Amino acid sequence: MDSLHLVHVKLLAADLLSLTLRHASPPSFARCGRTVARAEIVGVVVSRDRRDKFLRFLVDDGTGCVPCVLWLNHHYLNANTSSGASDSDPTAEMALKMSELVSLGTVLRVRGRIVVYRGAIQIAVRDVVLEKDPNVEVLHWLQCVRLAKECYDRWPPSA
Repeated sequence: MDSLHLVHVKLLAADLLSLTLRHASPPSFARCGRTVARAEIVGVVVSRDRRDKFLRFLVDDGTGCVPCVLWLNHHYLNANTSSGASDSDPTAEMALKMSELVSLGTVLRVRGRIVVYRGAIQIAVRDVVLEKDPNVEVLHWLQCVRLAKECYDRWPPSA
C-alpha cells in the first residue's frame, strides 16, 4: 500500500479541492493514483462560524478556500473511549484552545483528515497553529510545488 496516506500531505487549496473521490465509505481520495487521507494547508481565515459542537471556518491560500471543521463536543471527541466523559477532558480542552486561535485575518497552519460533507471536500481539523512569520504562506507554496513535482505526482511503485 502507498505510504502517502499515512502523512499530512502539504497541499494548496486548489489541489485539495480537486482530489478525486475513490470510495464513498469510508471516504478515500486520490491524487495521480496515490491515496491521500490527510492534508496540511496554510492560509488566511476568511470566515468563522462557531456552534456548540464545532467551529467551522474557511482558510484562503490564494488558490481557493478550504472549509475546515474543528469539533468541540467532548462526547463526539471521546466516542472511541471506554470511560465516560470527565469534566477535565484534555482533548476537548485542546480543541477549545485551538478554536481561540481561529479569528478572521489570522494566518494559520491547519492539519487534519480529508472528509466529504454534503458532497464537498473539507478538513476535519486535528491541529491548528497560529503562524507569525509573514513568509510562511510563500514557503508553503514553494514546498507544495516541490513536493508535488518530486513526490506526490509520481505514480506509486508497483507491488
